[in-house]
Amino acid sequence: MNRGTAIILGLVVIVVLAFGFYMVDFDVTEEGAMPDVDVSVEEGDMPEVDAEVGEIETGTETEEVTVPDVDVDVDTQEEEVEVPTIDVNPPEDDNQ
Repeated sequence: MNRGTAIILGLVVIVVLAFGFYMVDFDVTEEGAMPDVDVSVEEGDMPEVDAEVGEIETGTETEEVTVPDVDVDVDTQEEEVEVPTIDVNPPEDDNQ
């Protein structure tokens, strides 16, 4: 793997992790408790958590783009092609 590919791969990983943090909204609905400190150990209470996650919608739509003509003269013409689309909807904030 060359250096350019490694850099691009690293950037992709960073973007994916950033989307992961952006797309999840945790609301702590019950506080947790630490166990009592004694010679004997008792289990603690885990907090109850509601996780609301966002949506990612992908699809295609037709766009008109300028593409070069393949003839010797470099004329261009417009053609309709399918281009990918993506909609990112983070979870709604219930605290507002």
